Amino acid sequence: MNCGICMAYLREKNVCKGCWGDNKYKSKSCANCIIKNCELLDKTDSKFCYDCEKYPCLRLKQLDKRYRTKYSMSMIENLDNIKKIGLKKFVQNEHKRWLCNNCGGTICVHRGFCMACKAKHT
Repeated sequence: MNCGICMAYLREKNVCKGCWGDNKYKSKSCANCIIKNCELLDKTDSKFCYDCEKYPCLRLKQLDKRYRTKYSMSMIENLDNIKKIGLKKFVQNEHKRWLCNNCGGTICVHRGFCMACKAKHT
């Protein structure tokens, strides 16, 4: 997940620090995320699912299906891109992809609009 486009990361109060950050302001479901807390991730060099022997596992496939259906975004595609081009380039591409054409803010994947000016993502 690109945390930079997540509703909890973009909100003004009680900002989530991302999947690898402190659980202080995360929802219970995010803090207890089976994928984030997967014991197999600790066995990978990258700490990303794409390095796991079970990639893509059933849990990731289910999450990917939900995000593709509800938010037009693929977790598996994101992971494949990170593996192919690296995290830094992936984040640069994501910044451009989710940039609000109206004000330069960030489009929220969960809301479908810019969190700064409320312009709808097209």
